[in-house]
Amino acid sequence: MNSAMGKVYYILSDGRLSRKENTVYFENGKVKKTIPIENIDELFVVSELYLNTKLLKFLAQWGIPIHFFNYYGYYVGSFYPREKHVSGYLCIKQAEHYLDRKKRLYLAKAFVIGAIVNLSQIYELEPGKHLNRLSKVEQIEEVMNVEADFRKKCYEKLEDITGFPFEKRTRRPPQNPLNALISFGNSLVYAKVLGEIYYTPLNPTISYLHEPSTKRFSLSLDVAEVFKPIFVDRLIIKLIKNKKITEEHFREDFASAYLNEEGRKVFVSEFNNLLEKTISYRKLKRKVSHRTLIRLELYKLIKHLLGEEVYIPLNYGSLL
Repeated sequence: MNSAMGKVYYILSDGRLSRKENTVYFENGKVKKTIPIENIDELFVVSELYLNTKLLKFLAQWGIPIHFFNYYGYYVGSFYPREKHVSGYLCIKQAEHYLDRKKRLYLAKAFVIGAIVNLSQIYELEPGKHLNRLSKVEQIEEVMNVEADFRKKCYEKLEDITGFPFEKRTRRPPQNPLNALISFGNSLVYAKVLGEIYYTPLNPTISYLHEPSTKRFSLSLDVAEVFKPIFVDRLIIKLIKNKKITEEHFREDFASAYLNEEGRKVFVSEFNNLLEKTISYRKLKRKVSHRTLIRLELYKLIKHLLGEEVYIPLNYGSLL
């Protein structure tokens, strides 16, 4: 694994993005900023942005993904350059694990086990009943139902912990601030996992828990299940408890709620701080960033697909 990583850059203000010699150049009425291309690993655009094909060709040349979110914080899509680390053999193995029912079911369950274990540590919920139920189900839909039921218990606890009303999970649009935070955070994690997949030989369209689709990179959804508790649930609780996010950071219309510009800046800043924060990783006998945890998880998955090592999802609590 290449340990040299550039930075993840977030564009949160409206403006224009272009190529300027060997830099990416951002400008609007207030700001002019250049970023050397070799410093960039990924770009997240959480604003209205003008750009052109000259810039996209430049990003493609350097293998830099760019992820787009709309004004409400919904993930819109990604510019995903031609993969640099393709492996026909691994792609075949990915397809084999999808087509073989038992192999697919194992991976689908593994991603949900990762989600339930990591969530249980945050919300101090006993996972045994749901993990036992999960071990007995035989259909992907049943696997997803087990996760959904455990998630429901977590959302009830999240409401109690934060004091923000939740009622029920609503997505498009989120109907209250807590739902808006969850949706925005989940979108960031989905895009971040996709960005890390780009730097591996994995095919992002072949997935196991979520059905592969022509309209999305569904493997990102699978792996994101393991990391949403760490990067979304933990972060939401921290931000609200520390009053870094308050009701003033939201705009609420008739039947929707979303973070305002200041709220998005706060959330994205804390999200990136968490990505770069290091933690001890015993297997490697060194500290790694939370961002590196995602890439390590992907390489664990690759080893499983190649028959080298059985995939066991990250148990975040074991690292603390």
